[in-house]
Amino acid sequence: MGCNLAIAGVTGAVGQEFLKILEARDFPFDSLKMLASSRSAGKKIKFKGKEYIVEELTKKSFGRVDVALFSAGAARSREFAPAAVEGGTVVVDNSSAFRTDPDVPLVIPEINPQKIAENKGIIANPNCSTIIGIVPVWPLHKANPVKRMVVSTYQAASGAGTSAMLELEEQTREILDGKEPTCKAFPYQIAFNVFSHNSALGPNGYNQEEMKMVNETRKIFDCADIAITCTCIRIPVFRAHCESINLEFSEAITPDQVRDLLGTAPGVSVLDDRENNRFPMPIDASGKDDILVGRIRQDESVPENRGINIWVAGDQLRKGAALNAVQIAEKLL
Repeated sequence: MGCNLAIAGVTGAVGQEFLKILEARDFPFDSLKMLASSRSAGKKIKFKGKEYIVEELTKKSFGRVDVALFSAGAARSREFAPAAVEGGTVVVDNSSAFRTDPDVPLVIPEINPQKIAENKGIIANPNCSTIIGIVPVWPLHKANPVKRMVVSTYQAASGAGTSAMLELEEQTREILDGKEPTCKAFPYQIAFNVFSHNSALGPNGYNQEEMKMVNETRKIFDCADIAITCTCIRIPVFRAHCESINLEFSEAITPDQVRDLLGTAPGVSVLDDRENNRFPMPIDASGKDDILVGRIRQDESVPENRGINIWVAGDQLRKGAALNAVQIAEKLL
């Protein structure tokens, strides 16, 4: 039996990915509402052989809707999600609006699916960097608690939406044609360049993206005292984030033990070919559901073999956003 489904923000990069994943996974629905801003209202979208007309997202959009997948930005989520919940809809929200709310479950199905049942109408999807980083860390943490994580991210343009992906393409053409690059979606040139993540800096010198990873990991792992520090960077890649993750464990652990644990972990694939110096790349992860893990090696600077380095790559639009939300919706049903 299906549900009455709505997608808020259907015309955006994640919204479009929702549709691909719902079709690929044959998600059971009886009816589907496609919602977006007034700018996109009236657009026609073909899905599973049927043509849908995009409706304007309003507080009255959710009559008889069982589940709503939101990816319309934090401001719109704060404005419209409570109205949806009031009408009996369960909202799976992809924005940062509710992630730190103690009454809202923050869920990665491979880690804490039991939290879904605790929802009071809203379930938060974690930040893309958090999901991609901690899906492979969780099975290791369960086997041998992680005391400290040091994370450096290499984040694709897709994290800033369709306009940012188009800007990377446009700037590349402009620069190769000898023109000045046009900067609109990003504050700096993204083509042929690398810069600190463009979220706001806090008084501690960390940006919002970095603090999201710290706070969300602690909440999802239900481990307030895990020590985490992050540096988040934008790189000129269309989609799929990469992360260098350094882990300090409570007890000794070997790279072979890590490979064994990750070899059977849900949502993870090991790509760790030392012989050919072949490890996960964004082009490997793009369009894939699993988080790819490689460069698994001992951190020889940590005493008693308690340190491990890993390198991960994951599709920011899929597992980092749309797929995780759809998996939550599947468990709701």
